[in-house]
Amino acid sequence: MDELLLRELTPAVIGVLVRRGIDFATAEDAVQEALIQAALSWPDQQPADPKGWLVTVAWRKFLDTHRSEAARRDREQRIEAEPAHGPTEAEDDTLQLYFLCAHLSLTPASAVALTLRAVGGLTTRQIAQAYLVPEATMAQRISRAKRTVSGIRFDQPGDVGTVLRVLYLVFNEGYSGDVDLAVEAIRLTRQLAARIKHEEVAGLLALMLLHHARRPARTRTDGSLVPLAEQDRSLWDTRLIAEGVNILQAALARDHLGEFQAQAAIAALHADARTAEETDWVQIVEWYDELLHLTDNPVARLNRAVAVGEADGPRSGLAALANLDPSLPRHTAAAAYLHERAGDSATAARLYTEAARAAPNLPERDHLTRQAARLNAQLRG
Repeated sequence: MDELLLRELTPAVIGVLVRRGIDFATAEDAVQEALIQAALSWPDQQPADPKGWLVTVAWRKFLDTHRSEAARRDREQRIEAEPAHGPTEAEDDTLQLYFLCAHLSLTPASAVALTLRAVGGLTTRQIAQAYLVPEATMAQRISRAKRTVSGIRFDQPGDVGTVLRVLYLVFNEGYSGDVDLAVEAIRLTRQLAARIKHEEVAGLLALMLLHHARRPARTRTDGSLVPLAEQDRSLWDTRLIAEGVNILQAALARDHLGEFQAQAAIAALHADARTAEETDWVQIVEWYDELLHLTDNPVARLNRAVAVGEADGPRSGLAALANLDPSLPRHTAAAAYLHERAGDSATAARLYTEAARAAPNLPERDHLTRQAARLNAQLRG
């Protein structure tokens, strides 16, 4: 049985049922029942029209479950009888399903979970493993999300920007368990890009590909982090880099710049440098200026300060950093790096130690602790 095919068909089948008048939560449950039936039946022989088969079985599951409920009788009378076998509806509802799962009424965590379940076709167990939470906890989160969107009309316009932010959240979760969320985010964004010609969709896909291309060089065999400047660039995936750059160039040519395109342009400049020393930091600062013109993001300002420190010298970078809120995530780590570049090893060592205490994860904490230890050893020597 082709598991990837089932996952790709899931949102389209849910969309067909919702368009026929079934609420989202009920449609999703019916499709999950159909997927279980497919797992039992398809190993022997896959149907000629897999989507049509799933729609038919899910529709029957819905009717079987609700036919006996008096409260559903009026709805069943309004909904057309089960359609005869034939070509499945050609209309693609996957895009609307993206919008529904990323609805503004949902919290970011709920939107991510619902997107992975309904659009990604992942099981609750897979999502729970990926987020390192108990399956029961994830099931409750998904159930609440489904209840939240159950009353939203399927034909209401959605916000592409919200969908992209949800997909970017999925990508940034990285990978754990038996589901690689970075790979899953790329798959879903490719799927979205095939359904909508939008510069920012292309920009996000390019950004993901360019970041993902560097993944093999980001950690050592012991799991420790490797800073960008120290990465073995021969490990970077040149195929993904070329694809990301091509997608980005096509998006930029349409002259409708957005924040994901700007971020992808910065990533492309890093990918284009054969060595860390050859990085075009001046142009990177210019792209950060473009990004900040589009969205006054504090994290982008922090990254720009580091880029200024590379382009114009560490003192300039520290001056730019001084204008930012010290409570920003990784502010102290950036200050430590720039102080070290400026030759102030004592201050840098102290700041690396402070940054390690506030690190958001264990690999980053260990990296910053090693930086502090390295400088302290030099000072003692």
